[in-house]
Amino acid sequence: MASFSLPPIHDNPDGGWGPSPSNIPEKFKFKDIPYAPYSKSDKLGRFADWNDTTSENRQTAVGLPNTRDTRGATGRSKREGAQAFGSGAASAFAYFHVEDESSFSLVDNKAAPPRRGGFTRGRASGRGAIAARGAQRGARGGVSNSRGTGQRGARRGWRDWEKTNRTRESSVAISPQWTMLEEIEFHRLAKLKLDVDDAEDIDTYGRVFAYDKSYDRVTTKTERPLQLVDRIKYNTTTSDDPVIQQLVAKNTATVYATDVILSVLMCAPRSVYPWDIVILREGNNLFFDKRDGGPFDTVTVNENASDPPQDPTPPNPNSPADKAAVLDAPSINSATSLSLEATYINQNFGFQSVQENVTADFANPNPFYGPEETEPLASCGYRYRIFDLGVTEDEDLKICVRTEVDAYVLGAGNPAQGHGLVTIRALNEFDPRAQGAGGAQDWRSKLDSQRGAVVATEMKNNSCKLAKWAVQSVLTGADLMKIGYISRVNPKDNTRHIILSTASMRPTDFASQLNVSVSNGWGIVRTITDLCMKMPEGKYVLVKDPNKSVIRLYSVPMTTFVTEDEEGEAFEGEDPESAPQ
Repeated sequence: MASFSLPPIHDNPDGGWGPSPSNIPEKFKFKDIPYAPYSKSDKLGRFADWNDTTSENRQTAVGLPNTRDTRGATGRSKREGAQAFGSGAASAFAYFHVEDESSFSLVDNKAAPPRRGGFTRGRASGRGAIAARGAQRGARGGVSNSRGTGQRGARRGWRDWEKTNRTRESSVAISPQWTMLEEIEFHRLAKLKLDVDDAEDIDTYGRVFAYDKSYDRVTTKTERPLQLVDRIKYNTTTSDDPVIQQLVAKNTATVYATDVILSVLMCAPRSVYPWDIVILREGNNLFFDKRDGGPFDTVTVNENASDPPQDPTPPNPNSPADKAAVLDAPSINSATSLSLEATYINQNFGFQSVQENVTADFANPNPFYGPEETEPLASCGYRYRIFDLGVTEDEDLKICVRTEVDAYVLGAGNPAQGHGLVTIRALNEFDPRAQGAGGAQDWRSKLDSQRGAVVATEMKNNSCKLAKWAVQSVLTGADLMKIGYISRVNPKDNTRHIILSTASMRPTDFASQLNVSVSNGWGIVRTITDLCMKMPEGKYVLVKDPNKSVIRLYSVPMTTFVTEDEEGEAFEGEDPESAPQ
């Protein structure tokens, strides 16, 4: 027979109603303890802020009046950001001596020194006012680009509160089948360092044309139109390179990559836009590959600007209003449109600025140009080079890199032996007044008279892109870099362009100006290599987070990124009925 037992009853010894304060049940033991309310959208702060010198919260907690000037720093800090939910509630935990606070008095009553460079009431006068006004006008993209720099405290830009809401999409969709193995922050990558000796040349392929030196004399007054030149230039990934496949069979190196892929990895701490590298581990070999149509096939524009170009927000498929809305044509100044335009400009400027009647052949013909091709080849030479990544003399860890050169300089030696090689790149100007211009100068009026200001602005807005170009030139062993300045004929038309100028510099000097550390890049490559060599054989993807300074390593199935044509080749020769559906 089932039994019934009464629950424990706690009598109140005082004879009153309810439980006794001295004998509270376990589930009520945290009752009446103060807590700090918070919202999920709040940013987590500090447990204790010892740097808070305002003491405003302490005075409010003890009921004392605030003696600070409301027009001073405290008033400005209130206007700088919206008050968070539950802010200031942490003062409920504090204990204060009311008498000590009220009896405190300031002994030193000397007036504070006047602030310089700030906003003053009334009309400004004197040289300082004129200089400050000129600095605001001239510092486009510098300290501030707004007229209200001195007003309302430290106003840093127009509509700053909306910039945090702009999120980017990942360069590749992260599948639930992927397994994250490692997450590395950029500040950890910036501390790496590995000194690598000079490269060893394995073989050379292709044909290069002589650079046309007349483009070095182009100015804004003698501008030239950018022409459309139809040429073929290959950008094959690492594992599909027939030369690298031969080198793998000879066991030439352990790691294989191209200069384009390697430059992205070596300049990863500067990157803002998302990217991904496919890593294939086969036996004792490691391949750094790229996806077809991925971020490696295009050139970014103003990636490092304070407010980079943005793509329009894609429609929400779950919103009825977005489904009914008609999609507008993409703006010519959106991030995707500018990237395609910059890629078009880079290719055609490299094709146009060479003399096709003056050529130099490397040791072998172009490995990607088949006999069935009819269109003419572009000027491009491939140099396969070996770099030793070993830390000690006994360690055998070499990387084979396919590097590219675009032209050569006449009279500088034999280009087949690596003398006088040139890489050609191009910077493009779109609309200086458009969103994402990053405070760029007007090239037509400033390029000849204030070239330093134009170059400094481009180094700031395109730090990652220029660093990758410098690293690629260093890897290939080029003697010179040629960078063209190309602008639109009309800011509203992205189909016609003109060449305004061409700059020439040595890759090592240019890398020093950009503060690019090649040894830091080799340290990143060695770290990722060691990380992947510890993993079992398979396919991995290194993904740059679209909105954070973080890279993540995923383990993915071997069929990831495999097209239907490649799957058909794998089952070639088998019975169609036995092939998997």
